[in-house]
Amino acid sequence: MTASPHPELDLTVSRVIGAPRSAVWNAWTDPASFARWWVPAPEVCRVLDMDLRPGGSFRTEISQDGAAFTPHITGCFLAVDELERIVFTDALVTGWRPAQASFVTAVITMRDHPDGTEYTATAMHRDTADRDQHEKLGFHDGWSTVTRQLAELVESRP
Repeated sequence: MTASPHPELDLTVSRVIGAPRSAVWNAWTDPASFARWWVPAPEVCRVLDMDLRPGGSFRTEISQDGAAFTPHITGCFLAVDELERIVFTDALVTGWRPAQASFVTAVITMRDHPDGTEYTATAMHRDTADRDQHEKLGFHDGWSTVTRQLAELVESRP
């Protein structure tokens, strides 16, 4: 179950993706596929860890030129409910250890839809300052772009 959205603290993007839920799930859970859509092109993503279990490590890096990579997400998975939900946070790292700093907990949900999959990504923040900062950093543009890239990837597969 997902907590009800909190309009003052959460940011959400949602899209109907014209592909089966299993295809969307696989694009999310296969590191090679994930790296193809997780950051807005032309940036490049590298998946360092994707241990898809509660407490498992989730680490990605990002690069503008494909050569010099910097940390992007360093966190852990809180919930992995096959074909339905993935929850991760940067407030914790592998094995539920507290992180040095935290910014967001994300809830990704996938539901059947007559046209494919209803995909929703919600970024939950501890306070309005973090939410506002995430919005100013381009949440809607960035997360909408990667959701579109995810859709393009899975909709183009037979």
